[in-house]
Amino acid sequence: MAPTATVLMNETQVNAASGALGLAKDGRKLNIRARPHFETALEERTYRKQHLAAAFRVFADQGFDEGIAGHISVRDPILTNHFWLNPLSQHFSQIRVSDLVLVNEDGEVVEGNEPINGAAFAIHSEIHKARPEVNAACHAHSVYGKAFSAFGRELDMISQDALRFYNDHAVYTEFGGVVLDREEGKRIAQALGRGKAAILQNHGLLTVGGTIDEAAFWFISLDRTCHAQLLVDAAERGSGHRKKIISQEEAEFTAKQVGSSEKGWLAFQPYYDDIVAKTHGSFLL
Repeated sequence: MAPTATVLMNETQVNAASGALGLAKDGRKLNIRARPHFETALEERTYRKQHLAAAFRVFADQGFDEGIAGHISVRDPILTNHFWLNPLSQHFSQIRVSDLVLVNEDGEVVEGNEPINGAAFAIHSEIHKARPEVNAACHAHSVYGKAFSAFGRELDMISQDALRFYNDHAVYTEFGGVVLDREEGKRIAQALGRGKAAILQNHGLLTVGGTIDEAAFWFISLDRTCHAQLLVDAAERGSGHRKKIISQEEAEFTAKQVGSSEKGWLAFQPYYDDIVAKTHGSFLL
């Protein structure tokens, strides 16, 4: 099992990274988890694969599975134009590190015993190519995500959690059926731009991040934000009350607090711990 990373930080650093208070009453400095540093690229590969397998288990727990739809990728830190994906026909809740499939930029399986989802390759290959700083991408047909995607619109900034995506998400409106063409993948990557998320109209959600942890948490949060938006819109129509949109000034300030890469990574760690506890770490092999 990859070690859990903790570092000793001063109060200013702790507040900046997590919003936590950094000093105990007796003056002790408190530990807070932070992204690990690796001695070798091989160690980093193991870590990425373990957290990728964990993300699939977490997605299953969240109900983001639906047949063979949905896929999560992470860039390989050694072969940087290759990425790891889930095998085509394995349920998210059963995926282990040893089940993951490594594919190259031509879609050829380099490691693994099963084929991959063609749509997964078409989307993820173009995102990884267009965004060198993105190491992970998540796509699934979650219920609230695909319900909200039917409107082909951006989220309203009506909650603190929605502000994670303030000026940082896009809508891809050109639904063309199952994405099997790399040109469609290129258009999705272009629509995503430099953002962390895209709402794929009549399809579902897509999130990206510098780490698999970050990308996975953004997806969880985005789906829940879509759910909240659907509830608020329905309540507004029936109640006569008007929803309040957060001001631009407050949105800009809060987005920096809740939408950073560090926050995304940290927010996924409780999910990682939970899935390790539930499975006794069986997926790590």
